[in-house]
Amino acid sequence: MDFSFSEDIEFLRSNVRKFVKEAVDPFAMEIEENDHIPEKIVEMSKEMGLFGLSIPEEYGGLGLDMVGKCAIYEELGKTHNGYTTLIGAHSGIGSVGIVELGTEEQKKKYLPKMATGEWIGAFALTEPSAGSNAAALKTTAVRKGDKYIINGSKHYITNAVDGHIFTVMAVTDREKGAKGITSFIVEKDFPGFIVGSVEKKMGLRGSHSAELFFEDLEVPAENVLGAEGQGYINALKILANGRAGLAARNLGSCEKLLEYSLQYAKEREQFGKPIIEIQTVQNMLSEMSMQIEVLRSITYRVAWMTDQKMRVVKEAAIAKLFGSEVYNKVADLAVQIHGGIGYMRDYPIERYYRDARITKIYEGTSEIQRNIIANELKREIVGV
Repeated sequence: MDFSFSEDIEFLRSNVRKFVKEAVDPFAMEIEENDHIPEKIVEMSKEMGLFGLSIPEEYGGLGLDMVGKCAIYEELGKTHNGYTTLIGAHSGIGSVGIVELGTEEQKKKYLPKMATGEWIGAFALTEPSAGSNAAALKTTAVRKGDKYIINGSKHYITNAVDGHIFTVMAVTDREKGAKGITSFIVEKDFPGFIVGSVEKKMGLRGSHSAELFFEDLEVPAENVLGAEGQGYINALKILANGRAGLAARNLGSCEKLLEYSLQYAKEREQFGKPIIEIQTVQNMLSEMSMQIEVLRSITYRVAWMTDQKMRVVKEAAIAKLFGSEVYNKVADLAVQIHGGIGYMRDYPIERYYRDARITKIYEGTSEIQRNIIANELKREIVGV
C-alpha cells in the first residue's frame, strides 16, 4: 500500500491548508454566531475547485481519487465544521451518485455546474419514519407517461437550503420492499419541490439542514439515477463511498484539537509549572495522539482500497465508526485539558465538542456501522 501523495495533491493540500488558516479560521466565530458562511469564503472555495473534488476533469472538476480527496478533507476538517460540511456533503453524497451511476447525458447536464459550485448537491434519503431503516421509506414515485410524480417528505437533509441538485430516494413498487426503491436526480426548481423549515441543530452552524416536501413533484423519466428498483443499493453504495471522506474530515478536526491542546498545555501553568509537565495531562495528550495515528492509518487504507476498486463495505464502516468515536473522545479530552475555558463559547474547543456529536449519527449511525461490520463478518465466514 502506498499512501503517499502526488506533487499535484501536495500542492493543492498546501494551498487548502493556507486557505483554511487565512480565509476561513478568522471567520469561524462569525459563522458560529450568524449561522451563515460568508459569501466571500464560498466564492473563494469555488475558485479553488473545492466543489469539484469528486467530479472528473472532463466535466470541469478536479477528478481526485479517494486518497487525494481524503488529503483535502483532512485539511478542511481542521477548520469550522459547518463550512467543511457544506463542501463535504456536496463533494461526497451530493455528487458521487451522479458521478458513479449517472448516464452520460445526466453527467453532461449536471456535473459541470456542480463542479464550479454554481449548483450545490445534496442527498435526500432520511424521512421521519425512515432513518436507520432506509427500506421503510414512505415517499412514493408513480410513473405517468414520460414523468414520475413524487409525493412525500424528507428531513434532516444537509445542504437543503443551499442545494440545487438532490439525489432523492422514493418507492416505485411497494410490493418489492427494498428492491422497489428508485433514486432520482431532482432539481430544486421542479414543480412540487418545497423546502420546509430549517432545523435548529446543536452544532454545525452555517451548514443548513431542512425538511423537504414533495407535492405532486414532477420528475422527468430520464432523471432516474441507475435502474428503477436499484435505489436502495444505490443509496448504500453512495453512503459507503463517502465514509472514508468523513473519516478524513474527523481526522483533521482531531489534529486541530490536539494542536490547540498542546499549545494550551505549554502555556497554562498550575502548581508552578506548565501543565504539560503534569503526568495526567501528558497521558491525555498521548491518548489523543495515539487515537489520531490509528485513525489516520485506517482512513488512508480504506481510501487506497477504494481506489483499487476493492470491496470496502466492512472497512468503510470501520473507518466511519472509528472516526466518529475518536473525534468524540479527542474532543472530550481537549475540553478536559483546557478546563473551564474549554467549556466557554468564545473559545473554539466548545464548538468542536458540539460538532463532534453528530458524527455518530449522520451518514449511518454508529449502531448501523456495527451491524454492517457484523454482517460482513458473517458473509466472509460463509463465503458469499
